[in-house]
Amino acid sequence: MTNKVVKTDAEWRAALDPMEYEVTRHAATERAFTGRFWDHHQHGIYTCVCCNTPLFASDAKFDSGCGWPSYFTALNPDNVRELVDNTHGMKRTEIICNVCDAHLGHVFPDGPKPTGLRYCINSASLRFSPTPDTNPKTPT
Repeated sequence: MTNKVVKTDAEWRAALDPMEYEVTRHAATERAFTGRFWDHHQHGIYTCVCCNTPLFASDAKFDSGCGWPSYFTALNPDNVRELVDNTHGMKRTEIICNVCDAHLGHVFPDGPKPTGLRYCINSASLRFSPTPDTNPKTPT
């Protein structure tokens, strides 16, 4: 496990744009179908916008129809932590980055095989690092 990333509120505000700050530091939610990664199909790794910890791989991403990026598993389960969330009159499972405590989104038990999980994540909590195509197509 990596050492915890701890910053003051002023440092987080300076490092993040306003939406990233509200989502990651105050558990806000971006509007559905508006985030930069909800309809993103490039191959690579999604990392925490606050500390760059690898969180999700593109090969675990699927179209859940909910309007937020959805994954059926975390890249490394040690990098995310689950918390009980009883806000808004619902009982949900919040997902946060285990390194910097950034709010990422929620996980639900209605995803596809093999896990049956849907990690519903705010685009504002993520950065993306593309990986080279391992099967480049040869021109015909």
